[in-house]
Formats: sequence, structure tokens, C-alpha cells
Amino acid sequence: MTFAANGMKKRVTVADDWSAAFADYVPLPGVPDEFIGVDGAPKAQWLQWMERVPARNIDRSLALAERHIRDLGISYRVRGEAQERTWPLSGLPLLIDEGEWAEISKSIVQRASLFEALLKDVYGDASLVSKGILPAAVVAGAGEFLRPMVGVKPPGGRWMHLYAADIGRGPDGRWWVLNDRAQAPSGAGYALENRLVMSHAYPSTYAQMNVQRLAPFFRAFRNGLTAMAARAQPRICLMTPGAHSATYFEQSYLAKYLGFLLVEGDDLIVHDGQVHVRTIAGLKRADVLWRRVDADFVDPIELNGASRLGVPRLLSAIRDGNTIVANMPGAGFVEQRALLAFMPTICRHLLGEDLSMPNIATWWCGQPDARANVLNDLPQMSIAAAFGEQVPGFGAEQHILPEALPPAEAARLRAAIDARGVDYVGQEIVRLSTTPVWEDGRLQPRPFVLRVYAAATPDGWQVMPGGFCLVSDKADARAVSMGEGVKSADVWVLSEKPAVLETLLPSQDEVSIRRVLGNLPSRAADNLFWYGRYLERAEAVLRIVRCLCSRSVELDLMGADGLEALKRLSRQLMAWGAAAAGKGEGDFLGVATDALGSEEHYGSALSNVRTAYGSASVIRERLSVDSFKLIVSLERQLNLRTGDLATTTEAFEIADRALVSLAAISGLAQENVNRVAGWRFLDMGRRVERAINACRFARNFAGETASADDLDVLLDLIDSQITYRSRYLGGVALAPVRDMALLDHFNPRSASFQIEQIRRHLETLPTLNEDGLPEEPKRIIELIAGEIGSIAARDTDVSAILAFEQKLMRFADALAARYFLQRPDELQTKSVSGLA
Repeated sequence: MTFAANGMKKRVTVADDWSAAFADYVPLPGVPDEFIGVDGAPKAQWLQWMERVPARNIDRSLALAERHIRDLGISYRVRGEAQERTWPLSGLPLLIDEGEWAEISKSIVQRASLFEALLKDVYGDASLVSKGILPAAVVAGAGEFLRPMVGVKPPGGRWMHLYAADIGRGPDGRWWVLNDRAQAPSGAGYALENRLVMSHAYPSTYAQMNVQRLAPFFRAFRNGLTAMAARAQPRICLMTPGAHSATYFEQSYLAKYLGFLLVEGDDLIVHDGQVHVRTIAGLKRADVLWRRVDADFVDPIELNGASRLGVPRLLSAIRDGNTIVANMPGAGFVEQRALLAFMPTICRHLLGEDLSMPNIATWWCGQPDARANVLNDLPQMSIAAAFGEQVPGFGAEQHILPEALPPAEAARLRAAIDARGVDYVGQEIVRLSTTPVWEDGRLQPRPFVLRVYAAATPDGWQVMPGGFCLVSDKADARAVSMGEGVKSADVWVLSEKPAVLETLLPSQDEVSIRRVLGNLPSRAADNLFWYGRYLERAEAVLRIVRCLCSRSVELDLMGADGLEALKRLSRQLMAWGAAAAGKGEGDFLGVATDALGSEEHYGSALSNVRTAYGSASVIRERLSVDSFKLIVSLERQLNLRTGDLATTTEAFEIADRALVSLAAISGLAQENVNRVAGWRFLDMGRRVERAINACRFARNFAGETASADDLDVLLDLIDSQITYRSRYLGGVALAPVRDMALLDHFNPRSASFQIEQIRRHLETLPTLNEDGLPEEPKRIIELIAGEIGSIAARDTDVSAILAFEQKLMRFADALAARYFLQRPDELQTKSVSGLA
């Protein structure tokens, strides 16, 4: 096949299916392309790709990648949206040979070193300002310049531990820096996930093309943080803004991958000048914080007083030199666009050399000559904010192309720059190079931006051999900002030699054996507990629905007692908020449909599963991938559309399948989770909820006037029909049924069994008091255990059952007050003085 590009033609041989796939591939004029070289033919790395991957297999590989993304729950969140979005991944990687990558890496290392020196100067002796190299207004006007950090020497000696640069290839074929990222660089975790997905989608191609591995970079980054700490085995925490962060999935994934503790601001407290983590065992020292919270929000006392994401007095702990923070608050100063105008001069002054990779040409309009230059060439410029993200006076716009504005808006922009040029920069319009994407069975060129990462290690800066690539869905190569429609792409750096298999696992000599994890943060315990409770609530609703639907099939043969039992089941669902209270008690299909999949009713099985998923999302790093797959699958089973269910038989089948999925989730927790504190809180959540539900079921269906149908329903709800029939041959009776539901400690569905399991869990949990007295949760559960263990079935009337239920709810509140909602004065271990 013959390729023509840039006035040149070259003939190459490829498989027939690829010939059709790129028959219409036309690089955009005047823009470099990563697929077609200057000779008019595909570049060598893409010829290698096409030799190994038939075009007819691309769609199959894409489907595999998308399924893998769904199964893993890889997601991101758009600001202002409640629901997460599935991660968008391009089906083709960006291919770069190792020679070109070596040049990129060298430039990124230089830039990271330059910014480290710049931050030391700006927050130190300020020689750049005093010598007139950097205008004082560029420093003073930057929102990310934090005055409380002036004069501070960073613990560990570094301002930046992770740096990222967004780069693009210009019309001349050279790479240019578009933006710098040092505040809290995101995307490294997504780059890792992209690699995981793509290596599964193209396993043999990934191995044969000698793709450089990412694990050494992350190991070096982790080693760099560890080396900074004073202790040999430091506690390293990843500080997240929380589950509503746009990149929370990435943060939780990185915490799990690197073995860091995922914490929020509420999990941390400064005590005696040192940052500590609030755990179920009290305060535990945090040696290193990897910060993913914007600097302005990290300390509500010295910075943004409205912040609920930070830690009071964190800056004080940093000044005392007791806590290493990566990156240091104030490192985001390097991200301001006004700084780009001065980088060539700053580089020569601080490093004594020119920038090896220039940044996009920038003019800061705070200088008269630069402002005049921008205004004279305004139609050929891109206008952006000098400080911050949004162009002042133009809403949420991050970049403005004056030539595309209506005349009145263009005049308003010109007047704004002329009046207050300090707030604006003019930049050369970026013409992004293109990379191939797969659309409708064909290759198409699309603009892209590549984010490259550098980590500070004991041996200097190390660059990730790959990166985070964003690809636009539009063919406009003059795009200056990529938002909606963006997809990510894996970045393959190809070596001549086979890639060495790497792992984050330490060598035999580097690790000491331990059999338990560290102390559990209170927030994690809270979410694990409620994750278990919501799963159990969903199960209880599903059991009621299954019982209701299975029995309603025989309405014609049912007596008055049987019909009343069904109405009682309906009322129970309405009372729990699972179905509309206005539905008729006899509308069993309508009640069952609501209870299964209603999004409007907080008590439906679907709502409970989604709430459980929300709790699980906050503790992603503590749950297995299989658990997430199952809960996502369960949510799909229950996400019904109007009219999906025509009969109670269909509703029964939905409930039955959902109960099987819940049994699988429960089985994973019982068989695959280590018996440490986290598992105990998860299990206690389920046990507390199951015991409360057993009491509620018994109150409703085992009252003094309970019929045989009522008692039979109760046995269904506690899944004890087989056990009861094997013990008692004379049919259902009130006392034996009550005993089995409440008092029988051999029955894993009884309230007594749940209470005994909770007692065992509490025996293993840490206490704060050293006076030998039981804490409040322990006292309450021992009281309940004693009462339920000593009462006879014949004496267990409705009032006694209600008392058990209320005490169980009081226990849950006491457990939360002790382990979850700790106040600062309750966090320390309390010792007693005296002689033993």
C-alpha cells in the first residue's frame, strides 16, 4: 500500500485488514502525527504493532478492555456530579521509542530540578526577586504563594517529591511544555490502571514489543518517601479530599498499590507538634503525608478557615520539622502561567543552562512591553489567567481565542487586559500533534496531550517510563483545552531489549514478618461497619420480597390467616421505606417492584445496595476487586426499569438471584478477609443489623396471637425452615419458633448467635482505658447477652423482644461513639496510677 504525507510517498506492505483500516487516514496539515512519519509511511513502532495485532481483533480487544474497566470499577467524577463516570480509555496506546523518551526524560528531570531550586529561592532568600529576574508581583499575586511557608525548611529537605508536566509536540516536531503540575499531580494511578487494562487487552503484543514497566518508578517513589522519614518503618499516609474528589478512585488505588494508609483530614490530628492518625486504638504517629488536598485547604487555622478537608495546625507541625509532606504546601506556586514567561531566564540563573524543553511561548501582561505585544497581536493569541484557572471576567473559561469572539466580547477582553494586565497572559496558540484512535473500524488522527511524571528518589529524579495521555474526540488540532469527550491512552515506551519483569514486592532481606495490618483508622472502621449493615438491610428486604412473592402465587388457595400474613409483609416493607406507603396492601406485585428496584424509596434493596457501595467506595483500598465486581453486578440486577416485572414470579426470581449474589459477597468476606480489626467491624455491622431484624421479624410474626401462617413466614425470613422441620415434627408452635429466631445460639440466624459473635469481636479490639473496667459497648453487649441467655422462650413476649431490639440499637450507638466519632479528648490512652 502507498502512503502519501507532506508531499512524500512511500510504499509499505501490511495485512489486508489494516490496509482498509487506515485507507482514509490523513494527517492534519502542518501538524506532526505520531502514526505517519515524515517519509509518508507509518512509523516503525506502528509497523511493529500492525504486524502483531490484526485490525479485525481491535474491536474484540476494546470490548475486553471495557469489560475489565467495568469489573474493576475504574471511574472518575466530574465536579458537581453525584454519580461517578466509567473511565474512558482509548483502544490504542501512544507508542514512543526509547531514544526519543530518553530526551523527554532528560528535559523533565531538568525542569523538576529547576522548580525545586525555584521554590527554595521563593520561600527562602528571594534572590530572584531582589535581582529583578522575577517581578515581585508574580510572586505576590499568586494565590498558591503561601506566606506562612516563607522561611520554612521542608522536613526531609525537599519541596517537591512528585512533579508532572503536560507536554505536546509542536509543528516543528519538538516537544513543548504546556503546563506544570506540582500542587498535587494527578493521573499517575490512572496511568497504572491504563497499563493494567491494556496489557490484558493485548497480552502477547505487550510482551513482544518490549514495553518498559511502570513498577520501578512507583517503587522508587515509595523508597524516596520512606528514606525521608526518621523511622525505619514509617507510617506513610495518602491524604485525600474524600470520596467526592474527582480522582478518588485513583487515590484509593494508589494507596492499596503502594501500601499507604488512605486518610482524610478528619482522620488526622496534630498532637504535641506531630501529626497523628485517629485509629480505633487511639492516636498513632503519621511520619509522611502524600498530599492530594490543595494547599489552601490543608490547615483551616492558618490558611482557608472554611476548609473541612484539612488538619488544624498542620503548618505548625511542618515548621517544627516533625512531619514530611509531599508535596509541600506552597509547591503549587510553580503552576501559575505568569511564571512561564520568565522560565528561560530563571533556568539560566539557577542552573546555568538553557531549558532543554521550552515551554509554550508566554507573555505576562503585567509588564508594559509584553502587554503591548499581546494587544497588538491579540487575534493570534490565546488568553489565559496569569494566576488561577479561569480567565477573569469570562466565567469558567480557561482559555480564550480572541479571534473566535464576537466583536463586542473581543473589545471587552482587550479593555480588561489594558486596564489590569497583571491578571492575564497571552500565549502562542497550541497546535497539538495527533495520534491514531480507533473509530468505527478505522484509524483516525486526534490531538493529544501527554503528562509525564518525575519522582524524587534517594538517587535523584526518576521519570516514569510512560505517562498519562489525554486524547481529544475532536479533530481540531488548535485545541488549547481538552475537557468533554476526552479519552485517556496508555503510553508505551518501547525498548530494543526485552523488558525486565519488575514488582513492588521487597526482597527477602528488606522486610520483617508481620501477620496483622497497622491500626485501623476510625473512618475506615465506620465505613466497614455501615457497609456490613447496609448489605444486611438489603438482604432483609430481599428475603421479605421473596417470601411475599412465593406465597402470593397461591392466593386462591390461601385462607384469611395466610392473606393477613402477606399484608403484614407488605406493611413491613412500607414501614422500612422500601415501598410507597400509599400502595394497597393487596398490590403485592407493586410493593415487590418498589422494594426491589425503586430509586425513590430509601429502604429499597437497590437503595441499600447503592448506599453500601458508597461506603465501600470510601474504603476501596480495603476491599477486594471480586467484592466490587459482585456489588456492581448486584446493583445491575436490581436496577429495574418500569414495566420490567409483569408477575410476582418474575419478582421472586430477581430477589432470589440477588440473594445468591449477597451470599457470594458474604462468602468472600468470610473466606478471603484476614481476621483483623477491619473484618471484625464489617462483620459486626452485619451481626448487629441481623439481630435487630430478627427482633423486628419476631415482633411482627410471633406475637401472642400469631397464626401458623405467621410463624411459617417467620421461619422463611430467618431461613430456618429446614432446621425447624428436622427438630420438630408436630408443626409450627409459638415457643419453639421464638426460640429459634431469638434464643437459639446454635442457629446462625438467631439474635442470640449474632450477640455471641459480637462479644467475641469486642474481646479482640483495643481499649483506651487501662483501669480494667469494660468500655460502654462491652458493658451493653454483656448485658444483652446475659438477658437473652437467661430468658425462657415462653417468657419472650413482644415487649421483651422490643427491649432487646432497643438495647441492640443502643449498643450500635455506643460502638459508634467509642470507635467512630471520637473527640480529641477521647483519643488518648487513659492510664491509672497506683500500685498493683
